Amino acid sequence: MTNATHDQTVDLRKPAADNIMARFSQTLVAFAERWFPDAYVFVLIAVVAVAGGAILHGGSPLAVSRAFGDGFWNLIPFTMQMALVAIGGYVVAMSPPVAALLSRLASVPKTGRGAVVFVGMLSIALSLLNWGLSLIFSGLLVREIARRSDIRLDYRAAGAAGYLGLGCGFTLGITSSAAQLQANAGSIPASLLPITGVIGFSETILTWQNMLTVAAVTVISAVICYFTTPAPAQAKTAEDLGVVLGDDRIEAKKPVRPGDWLEFSPILTILIAVLACGWLWQTFESGNPLITLSGLNTYNFVFLILGIVLHWRPRSLIESFSKAMPSVSGVLLQFPFYAGIAQILTKVPNSHGTTLSDTIAHWFVGASSNSTVFSFLVGIYSALLGFFVPSAGGKWIIEAPYIMKAANDIGAHLGWTVMVYNIAETLPNFINPFWMLPLLGILGLKSKDLIGYTSVQFFIHFPIVMLLAAILMATFTYHPPILP
Repeated sequence: MTNATHDQTVDLRKPAADNIMARFSQTLVAFAERWFPDAYVFVLIAVVAVAGGAILHGGSPLAVSRAFGDGFWNLIPFTMQMALVAIGGYVVAMSPPVAALLSRLASVPKTGRGAVVFVGMLSIALSLLNWGLSLIFSGLLVREIARRSDIRLDYRAAGAAGYLGLGCGFTLGITSSAAQLQANAGSIPASLLPITGVIGFSETILTWQNMLTVAAVTVISAVICYFTTPAPAQAKTAEDLGVVLGDDRIEAKKPVRPGDWLEFSPILTILIAVLACGWLWQTFESGNPLITLSGLNTYNFVFLILGIVLHWRPRSLIESFSKAMPSVSGVLLQFPFYAGIAQILTKVPNSHGTTLSDTIAHWFVGASSNSTVFSFLVGIYSALLGFFVPSAGGKWIIEAPYIMKAANDIGAHLGWTVMVYNIAETLPNFINPFWMLPLLGILGLKSKDLIGYTSVQFFIHFPIVMLLAAILMATFTYHPPILP
């Protein structure tokens, strides 16, 4: 090899880093690709760490083991729901009308870097309506853009951008579980109602403070996407990563025997759609349709029926469903382990009768001296617990009693306390592959491929958003719980 050739090789290996953010991102990307384990290994490490923490906290080893086994299957309904979120989105996206829409959207960006920013902004915007739609649609859009031959797309950076809605968006929108629960008196547990009262959306997701937070995280995310995306010479395409994109569209076929006739006829599709219309009408006729759609069972039913209609013929739907199945293998394998982690954290008491999650929560809220400090500490606590129990707000019922009691005692606005909890809870998703699994299945990647980029989002977002949430707490005036 000549010196000239050697120098050229060295240059090509240098990261496209003409700014500190790019250098930082490429360092994290290189570290993750070398050291970050598979998502399954990651969750096993988390199980061992939490089990060890519970034992050190005073829980008996036998109680920890019992909690792990008892909780292991607690997320089975949610696991099935998540699997159908991925499959339903995939099925709809592979239908001819939506495939055409994806193709048109994929043609919008003019450069690889522009494509990454475009995917990220769309991911956040969709997550404010529905996190499932954001996750699946963004992943399929990345695949579609990656098929273009006129731009060189870094497939890893684009995939990470498609995950932005789950990292910093969805709990700020209509799909916030905690905000939804607090807005409906009938959903609030009787023991919690006197502490929190009913907190309407006008005090949570529809406040100008939350709108400002949404704008802030969107701008921050766009800037990070832009400056961390490698230049074309250093970009790794889907082909470079060994991902075979192929064509997701279903090939048109014809029946070859009399028994195939119904598979290629729309008659059954029409009858099923008519049957579903009555339920859909009754479900959506009262209340906000976006809130109604945020329920996972309703969301999955709508998307499955939509997929049936868009594919029109049963054979097309069957084939698209089969193609979608590989995208949910990680979900089915790993979600039960997260359920075991949650059980250990919340159900193993020490000799004083307190669990590890209780101790962590009481330490954080007890260290508060005023509402601003309280806001900051609640955010840190929410992020810490959210790393080990990524429940999309489902754990709010467990944690709300002591968090909201402390908010009342210190005079912190109850609605914004809910939003601080929401804002912080999603940020660990950037470094925990739990919610990433359906997206990884669609993209054909591993968590190590995205974590380097999403970690940059986490490290930059966390201090800025936590500080913003604490400052905004001072703009609210406390009032006691409003009881129905």
